[in-house]
Amino acid sequence: MPIEDEDKAIGEVVDRIAEKFPAVERERVQEAVETHKSQFDEAAVRDFVPVLVEHQVTDELSTQDGD
Repeated sequence: MPIEDEDKAIGEVVDRIAEKFPAVERERVQEAVETHKSQFDEAAVRDFVPVLVEHQVTDELSTQDGD
């Protein structure tokens, strides 16, 4: 996946998560996405990074929301 496509997809991930968790500040969502995305910095295959990041952040926020 070209970096431009990945960046666009990551932006869409932020949008979807922010919509799903309106009580969470968008800045917090952005930070969580960037933190989880950085875990894949060395990944050779980038195609699934946005999907994996979205799942991780959604799981993280769902767990925090349930506390």
